[in-house]
Amino acid sequence: MTIIDGKIVAADIRKELKEKISELQSEHNKVPGLVAILVGSNPASQVYVRMKSKACDEVGIYSVVEKLPFETSEEDLLTIVQNYNSDDRFNGILVQLPLPEHINEDKIIEAISPSKDVDGFHPVNIGKLMIGQDTFESCTPAGIVELLKRYNIETKGKHVVVLGRSNIVGKPVANLLLQKKEGANAVVTVCHSAAKNLKDYTLTADILIAAIGRANFVTEDMVKDGVVIIDVGINRIDDDSRKSGYRLVGDVDFENVSKKSSYITPVPGGVGPMTIAMLLQNTYKSFLKSNNYNSV
Repeated sequence: MTIIDGKIVAADIRKELKEKISELQSEHNKVPGLVAILVGSNPASQVYVRMKSKACDEVGIYSVVEKLPFETSEEDLLTIVQNYNSDDRFNGILVQLPLPEHINEDKIIEAISPSKDVDGFHPVNIGKLMIGQDTFESCTPAGIVELLKRYNIETKGKHVVVLGRSNIVGKPVANLLLQKKEGANAVVTVCHSAAKNLKDYTLTADILIAAIGRANFVTEDMVKDGVVIIDVGINRIDDDSRKSGYRLVGDVDFENVSKKSSYITPVPGGVGPMTIAMLLQNTYKSFLKSNNYNSV
């Protein structure tokens, strides 16, 4: 059994990007720019935005965090997004979710220019992803595919079972993996809450991607020997032995399922670090496209 180490792969990607951005800066005296817009003071959102900002600094991306009060109106937020759409310093616009309930998330996402939608959430980019056009791929699904590539895990003709149909992970990763190209070309089944006898599907999976948000849901009896496990879940469970009073676990019972796996991602340290790495990658890609530069 091999543990798929997302921290190492993400560090490699950041190192590669740092070298490319440094070379671009030397040649053109310009660097990519990313703005993160944070509405309110959600603790988890604040942590995520801090991590993203730190990662930008590491690779040489110019980053700004626009902190707005919880009471910010939808109209004001739309105006702020439009201002960043027309600001050439920024190649990526990230609106940290979730937003306060009085703001329509779909409306805000659709207001972001598709050419700066480095989260890959805009309907235009999702549509392009589905029909196989070059676009910004949603960061977590793109990170999953990158992990499979970098560990030389064959996907062509393999049966991939995706647990979950969210717009952020389940649907886009299914679409990515069924594309007729290298690193994909898989036979994909998407399972969700309406599936009867879920075990009948999971037992046939060569690659199982769990993204349902239920702690330790996938058990040893649900998978076959040699399966590749990609665990996207991040769940808090009580643990009195920890100073925090809790620990993080995935959607997969790691201890027991790992015994039957050929490859498996841990939680934390598996898919999670890849999400930010792919956000940086998308921002770099946007910078190249907007300036008509070739990759270096």
